[in-house]
Amino acid sequence: MALARCFLAKAVYNMATTEILIERLRSDLSLRRLCGYEKIEQLPSQPTFSRAFDEFSKSRLAELVHKNIVSEYLGEQLIGHISRDSTAINAREKPHQKPKKEDSPKKRGRPKKGEERPKQPTRLGQQAQGMTIQAMLSDLPTHCYIGTKMNSKGYKSSWQGYKLHIDSSDTGIPITCILTSASIHDSQVALPLATITNQRVTNLYDLMDAAYDSPIIKEHSQSLGHVPLIDTRPKRGQKAEVELERL
Repeated sequence: MALARCFLAKAVYNMATTEILIERLRSDLSLRRLCGYEKIEQLPSQPTFSRAFDEFSKSRLAELVHKNIVSEYLGEQLIGHISRDSTAINAREKPHQKPKKEDSPKKRGRPKKGEERPKQPTRLGQQAQGMTIQAMLSDLPTHCYIGTKMNSKGYKSSWQGYKLHIDSSDTGIPITCILTSASIHDSQVALPLATITNQRVTNLYDLMDAAYDSPIIKEHSQSLGHVPLIDTRPKRGQKAEVELERL
């Protein structure tokens, strides 16, 4: 139990290494007692911490604790808005290399008159066809990669690492969090986020930006009994009209 508290403390205080955590436990009496150690001599060795932390990471301990806390303290409350968005997570890892595409038998160019070519459904379309939560999460890439996103000023910014997708309540409390590769588009995580959040709390509105502007996401939100509030994404030719209306 004490090692588990140390594992959570390392995550909460954003300590990069186990060495930093051990030094903090040695110098901070309050933190050491909160974790369950009265004396410095009771602290385990660094290898013991590392083995325990590896086991906690594989068993998703932090995720289970977060789920239980949300269900216990917010499960019986009515939440007005769930805000859905993602944030960049920088990493020092080497980006994952995509495998080379094999020669595809698909025909190139425009189809002939009367010729119909089968269209493969997108990841969002496959999710809407009745995939389970576990299947949707397993299908999302989680390796380190390069991501690009439009910032608040309208400029593209890139980073190397991951993307954390979050559903938060009106008061800013994270209800559901999903970690994916940085290259994943926000809309591809909307359905698993909404489904998991709906299992934990009860809310009225789903608030999202233009990245989630999709009929599939709107229909899924309505099927859960929510009102989707999604910023519209102007199509080509409409951008100039939108800018004129703002002026």
